[in-house]
Amino acid sequence: MNRLLRKLRASQDGATLVEFGFVAPVFFMMLMGIFDIAHGVYIRSVLEGALQAAGRNAGLESGPDNVVDIDAFVEEQVKNVIPSGKLTFKRLNYWEFGDVGEEEDYVDSNSNGEYDEDECFFDGNDNDKWDDRGQAGIGGAKDIVLYTVEVNYDHLFPLWKFLGRSQEGTIAASTTLRNQPYATQGTRTVTKICPAAT
Repeated sequence: MNRLLRKLRASQDGATLVEFGFVAPVFFMMLMGIFDIAHGVYIRSVLEGALQAAGRNAGLESGPDNVVDIDAFVEEQVKNVIPSGKLTFKRLNYWEFGDVGEEEDYVDSNSNGEYDEDECFFDGNDNDKWDDRGQAGIGGAKDIVLYTVEVNYDHLFPLWKFLGRSQEGTIAASTTLRNQPYATQGTRTVTKICPAAT
């Protein structure tokens, strides 16, 4: 019996299996994470490529009449990669590139460097509230269009649930292009609105 115990104590058989048992969970989680991140990068690449093509088509004179088909093209390209993805489309148009993503001008009456609800502002998108300068939609000839698509999808692996994170991923991409000069660019009216006076 003593000889058998000495033999078992000195034996190295099965040590690799035990060591692998400690390392395997971490290794497989890292592997799933790498595949999931690579899948997200691939989705983003497909989305950006489809968005560039769609943006160029939307900038043509026929663009406003083909918005549904243009969005369907983007959706088809993305769903080839992630069939369960849910896409959201948003378009804002601007007078010039310098306006893209900019807030509307306002009168900083208390000089605090930020807009307050009772201050006057210059409403350039006719929605009667202080916000982004962009008007909704594809715009007209020579207008600048910010075209954004957001994709919500489920991650490939349930890794994120184990880490206490959401299983749903979100990828968004945008492109900014000028519509073709198929006509004279329309004029825009800017109205001064003073909420305190209303």
